[in-house]
Amino acid sequence: MPSFLFWIFAAIMLGFGAAVVINRNPVASALSLVVSFIGLSALFMSLDAYFIGIIQVLVYAGAVMVLFLFIIMLLDLRAEERRKINVVAFAGGLAVAGAFFGQVFFVIRQLRGADKPFPPLASPRSDDVHDIGRLLFDQYNLPFQIIGVLVLVATIGVIVLSKRELR
Repeated sequence: MPSFLFWIFAAIMLGFGAAVVINRNPVASALSLVVSFIGLSALFMSLDAYFIGIIQVLVYAGAVMVLFLFIIMLLDLRAEERRKINVVAFAGGLAVAGAFFGQVFFVIRQLRGADKPFPPLASPRSDDVHDIGRLLFDQYNLPFQIIGVLVLVATIGVIVLSKRELR
């Protein structure tokens, strides 16, 4: 991938990631998260991790965001819009973000091997889907099934809790 595409997708991810936090409207925030996921998927595709890139779009930008939007629609959005910004929490968040970026810049400044090119991969062609599927269903079948049951129980719980009583 040309470097300018990397910078474009990285800027899309960072911009829309910031929009997730900055937006006051939860629906706009969730849609910004979808665009950020798509930028992340493009970065995975550029690393020749096609399976992870496609799963990123299908699972996160698709299924998980539908669940998020379903939960957002259950909230009282008018009460959220009336809420005022807490100045102390906002200042604390800015301080934590500043400390985090300061730490990141300190680590990057100390890093010496970042300007060297990455060595070529041992085998340029591998069957991601076959290897991951075999690993998932051979060694991790029970945890995979447990997660499926937990997601089903969580979905039923959301439906039961969101059901309004008739009066």
